[in-house]
Amino acid sequence: MAGTVYTLLAALGFAAVSTFTEIALNHGASLWNVLMWRFAIGAAVMALVVIAQRNYRMAPAHALQWLVLGGGGQALLVGMALSSLKYLTVATLAFLFYTYPAWVVIVQAVRGVEPVTRRRLIALVLSFTGTALVAGAPTARGLPWQGVALGLGAAVVYALYIPLMMWMQRTYPVSLTTAYAKAGSALCFLIVGAIAGSLTMQMTQTAWMAVVALATVSTVLPTIFFMKGLMRLGPGRTAIVSTVEPFITAQIGALVLAQPIAPNTLFGGFLIVVAVVILQDKP
Repeated sequence: MAGTVYTLLAALGFAAVSTFTEIALNHGASLWNVLMWRFAIGAAVMALVVIAQRNYRMAPAHALQWLVLGGGGQALLVGMALSSLKYLTVATLAFLFYTYPAWVVIVQAVRGVEPVTRRRLIALVLSFTGTALVAGAPTARGLPWQGVALGLGAAVVYALYIPLMMWMQRTYPVSLTTAYAKAGSALCFLIVGAIAGSLTMQMTQTAWMAVVALATVSTVLPTIFFMKGLMRLGPGRTAIVSTVEPFITAQIGALVLAQPIAPNTLFGGFLIVVAVVILQDKP
């Protein structure tokens, strides 16, 4: 139950990413600039937490792993997902990206770590169906292969990234590993933003407020909660519980951006909740 609560809290924070990002973009900020400041501020916040806790010892080799694999992996999947929006709608991307629980289950089964039990398979089908209803299942006709490749590629990268994070976490504090990962992501987007020539501190007050909220509420806190949930549930169950995220995103969009909620969104959210409840008993 504790692992599920942590994962749901993480989903709540991650679900607000698109809303905060859209607010910043609507006020003139560039995407790569938003992402760079998002992770730079997140890394700075976590560094302050680590200093306050006085628990910042990490083997140099492990620190490098979190900078390169932790930070670079996150930057890669975020970059791939956002790049697919040149070819796909947000709903279609959501449908493609949230196939990642299925990829996680496959990866874990191939590794022989988490078997595909009947309970887990039922929960996976329910969560996938719910996600399709929330995002709207795309038709195969007319979808650019570049967008599909980037969207599914981001899902596969995330499916590999989740067990990798669990392995790299070891006995280190979550705050310490989070600080290194966010610093690595910030460095990646710093390089991309510099190449694109879009880095600046000249943003409106509203854009800055959105970026700060994005860095704290939708980056630092949910990452900590996600890692705590991951260490308790394992990659497979964590991924399935996380499929509640697009449903929460729809609710936040309705409250903040006045976006309408369709009946299929509500029913899809109900199926995802049922999947989460099914996973409460150990499979």
